Amino acid sequence: MGIRAQQKEKTRRTLIDTAFSQLSADRSFSSLSLREVSRGAGIAPTSFYRHFKDMDELGLTMVDEGGLLLRQLMRQARQRIATEGSVVRTSVETFMEFIESNPNVFRLLLRERSGTSAAFRVAVAREIQNFVAELTEYFEVKNGLTHEAAYNQAEACVTLVFSSGAEVLDLETRARSELSERLVTQLLMIAKGAYWYCKERECNALKDTLSSGR
Repeated sequence: MGIRAQQKEKTRRTLIDTAFSQLSADRSFSSLSLREVSRGAGIAPTSFYRHFKDMDELGLTMVDEGGLLLRQLMRQARQRIATEGSVVRTSVETFMEFIESNPNVFRLLLRERSGTSAAFRVAVAREIQNFVAELTEYFEVKNGLTHEAAYNQAEACVTLVFSSGAEVLDLETRARSELSERLVTQLLMIAKGAYWYCKERECNALKDTLSSGR
């Protein structure tokens, strides 16, 4: 990569980081202006268009990046499980660390999930679906569930985790810790429910087979 290309990539990165830094509990992406993001990145507003077509393209890039970052961290969590034990507790701790370290990234995903822009809603839904798909595959391999059961468990877990994450953003340290413990308990209940639900279906299927053979 040449010097000019490196500089362009560096400026593009700065624009993304600047936009993330300007988000807060009181400011959503839709309230950011091209001018202030450009100024924060140290470039002229006209130079913004060398990197993004418009603010929507910048926002969609941020959504994609946020979703990828979260999935990467959760993959790392599953690797940590081999040495740290509990699947659920390690995953919850990793997710909470993500929110604490990247609150604005999670705010973006959370807000745009139900925002006014259809393109943003579709982008966030895609990232969440990618998250569900990876977790589904993990449950299939780890717990030996059918694809349907693994998908249902994964979707329930992701829905619960995102809901808890939204609440965590506004909590103090002690309250965050208490919520994390509740989340661990709730996810364990979902996991045990999925296990026994599948066992019951297996038993019923076996009974049907034996009955039909008589």
